[in-house]
Amino acid sequence: MKKILSVILAIALFSFAFATPALAAGAPDGAKLFKKNCAVCHAGGGNTLNPNKTLSQADLTANGKDTLEAVVKQVTYGKKQMPRFKGRLKDNEIEAVATYVLGQAEAGW
Repeated sequence: MKKILSVILAIALFSFAFATPALAAGAPDGAKLFKKNCAVCHAGGGNTLNPNKTLSQADLTANGKDTLEAVVKQVTYGKKQMPRFKGRLKDNEIEAVATYVLGQAEAGW
């Protein structure tokens, strides 16, 4: 749990430190990207294909997907039934989706 909180705190601090330039540059909106690309299977943090692997904090932790790096890797390369988004989304868009997922999980998705 401490690791998760540390990662989220680091993400938040990093985001705030560069918020103005990122917004000016048109940083991707993780929520919008998630809705467009992921919600068909993961609406509300669920998982229509594998109900045991939701995006809840407990399931992310149990499946070793509770870090930004792990979620980015999962979204980028996919695995089994989950398609890869490499080539469909830019790296910064994938990171925005991953950040959104972790934030929603922490908030009790």
